Amino acid sequence: MVKVREDYPCSADGQVDLDAWLGRLQGRVELHDPAELKRACEFAERLDRETSAVANAWSARASSFLTGLAMADILADLKLDQESLMAAVLYRGVREGKTTPAVIEKEFGPDIAHLIDGVLRMAAISQIINPTEKVLFGQSQQQLDNVRRMLVAMIDDVRVALIKLAERTFAIREVKDASPERRQRVAREIFDIYAPLAHRLGIGHIKWELEDLSFRYLEPDAYRQIAQLLDEKRLQRDEYIQNVIKTLKEMLGRMGMQADVTGRAKHIYSIWRKMQRKHISFSEVYDVRAVRILVPEVRDCYAALGVVHSLWKHIPREFDDYIATPKENGYRSLHTAVIGPQGRPMEVQIRTFSMHEEAELGVCAHWVYKEGAQAAKGMGRDAGYESKIAWLRQVLEWQEDMGDSQLEDFAEQLNHAIHDERIYVFTRDGHVIDMPSGATPLDFAYHVHTEIGNACRGAKVNGRIVPLSYKLQTGEQVEIMTAKGGTPSRDWLSASLGFLNTSRAQAKVRHWFKMQDRDKNVAEGRESLERELSRLAIALDRHELDQLAPRLNVKTGEDLLCGIGAGDIRISQVIQLLGHRVEPGGQQELLPQDIVSRSRQHAGGSPVIIEGVGNLLTHMAGCCQPIPGEPIVGYVTQGRGVSVHGRGCPEFMRLEAEEPARVVDVQWNQSEADVYPVDILIRAWDRTGLLRDITGVLANEHVNVTGVQTRSDKHDGTASMQITVEIAGLNALGRLLAKIEQQPNVIEARRLAAR
Repeated sequence: MVKVREDYPCSADGQVDLDAWLGRLQGRVELHDPAELKRACEFAERLDRETSAVANAWSARASSFLTGLAMADILADLKLDQESLMAAVLYRGVREGKTTPAVIEKEFGPDIAHLIDGVLRMAAISQIINPTEKVLFGQSQQQLDNVRRMLVAMIDDVRVALIKLAERTFAIREVKDASPERRQRVAREIFDIYAPLAHRLGIGHIKWELEDLSFRYLEPDAYRQIAQLLDEKRLQRDEYIQNVIKTLKEMLGRMGMQADVTGRAKHIYSIWRKMQRKHISFSEVYDVRAVRILVPEVRDCYAALGVVHSLWKHIPREFDDYIATPKENGYRSLHTAVIGPQGRPMEVQIRTFSMHEEAELGVCAHWVYKEGAQAAKGMGRDAGYESKIAWLRQVLEWQEDMGDSQLEDFAEQLNHAIHDERIYVFTRDGHVIDMPSGATPLDFAYHVHTEIGNACRGAKVNGRIVPLSYKLQTGEQVEIMTAKGGTPSRDWLSASLGFLNTSRAQAKVRHWFKMQDRDKNVAEGRESLERELSRLAIALDRHELDQLAPRLNVKTGEDLLCGIGAGDIRISQVIQLLGHRVEPGGQQELLPQDIVSRSRQHAGGSPVIIEGVGNLLTHMAGCCQPIPGEPIVGYVTQGRGVSVHGRGCPEFMRLEAEEPARVVDVQWNQSEADVYPVDILIRAWDRTGLLRDITGVLANEHVNVTGVQTRSDKHDGTASMQITVEIAGLNALGRLLAKIEQQPNVIEARRLAAR
């Protein structure tokens, strides 16, 4: 029911007596350093006085200091640690700009500052959703769901969510004297976001209070009607419950069972919700009269249930075993409804003492911070704590709180449960968009609307222009810039460029190209493939393209090119197939120097498999330096084993023409640790910092460089670089070249053809 906040203990001068308040607090929660908490309180009180227009003339309602004390009181009931209480006391001062996080960190340490920063990030959501603070009015159910998910995605310490819940609990308690508009606004936010959050964290008494107080302002007529019905029969009901308690205690005592039996107040909102859900009147709500039995062991729960059912007749279909099948938030209890004395229905809840503590404290019963700051910090780092945070995020499914979910939302809900890593970003108008982790502004544009994606030419994140390949983060606000008549670029489908990372957006781009003219798609596909093959120094003729086509589910090489142009076939698929192709024919000799694969970690065995031959010595030919992913052939040398060449290597073609019998079929047998030397050529307009930027790309891609040659041409203002790198395969090489070409002033980056 509605809870009235206790008055603060005061000293003779009318100010809060902090020593008395701390003494009262220590009766409910263990403090490892009460003097430090008192110092935080004095700091918050001093901020209030220093920022008041007139000293000693601040009201309790406007005081961030008293708000902090109230929040700490709420958190003490949840058994949180001292650091959480200190963060609660100091939070409003930071929120209202009376001090800064940097000052808090200097005065009270990084743990307190980190908690306050987390709560500030949660508080910022309301302002982003609607700058006028008309929070969530007119929002769809999916929007509410996304906001709740976002709240949990933004926190890495569950105490942050609990401090925010304490702040909102105090806010709804104090809003009774505010304007009707503000009461409605605060109640709607709390009812839609924070009461369900408290439920999912399993904090029963906070959830019930938030629901009842929000319901009071959102549905005042219904609230008053049910409150009056409860008041009219309160004395009669209390007398009835006391008789039931007496009977149960006597029966349980005869069985030698230690039990605590109490009456359970039914909450106004839960009564109204049950009346609406079951279409029944107030008199048909069985659990208006309710008792709760607490026992030591689980077996005692079922024994007590037997006692209840032996005393009174069970009402059919009114039994729930949440011990055998707990709710998703961990709630466990037995619920039954019976026809009690005088033929009146009543509800009985049966649970152990530990189950009751968990039902009241929820997640706080899992994350116990009784050992002080160091223990809390330790829990924040170990695997057990992290797994609990993962659990907290995983169970954030809200169908139960918001009613039955729509069938069309089921697939998306299931996907959320399987793929937990999601991000939550805002549109320009404040709507929350739920996307996979790694999504880009271009993915976002296609998520909003296909035409916006097609016409996208730029993006702003939090008002700052970013590349279309930028990885979005939770809480960012995204604005898409479009061009009239704009169309997609085929570069968007290149995985190495990183423009699109969601299958939904990729499918839309492919569909757009598929709808274009076939001849245009063939030409575009040929140009794209030839450009990539040229960059990778791979030769491929039309006959070979026709042979590859069936393996990509198309009939001819022209169909394959059309598929590339339409976006149905990725160039990387073609490159990958080239590496696995085996045909009769020979190739290769080796050059004066043999270059073999080098492993980052020693791995036994050869990097290639020789068809039809045992384990022979192999080495990579220095003339063409083949790497995994490109087609290769072998040539049996005299006394030096098999040299491995790339198809199309001029030196191999010469050797094959001279002695075709020495040619053998080989294929890659690559370990993930194998790397191969490759020479790449970079041409760019010369500028200061060019080499630094190129080496930065190599470092980011974790590519080892074994040789660099640079040359500048003063006549045309260009610079050429020949760099020898160690690469694991064609895919890695293609990605590296694409990243280099994205650098400013770079004209081209390609693999050097065989010498």
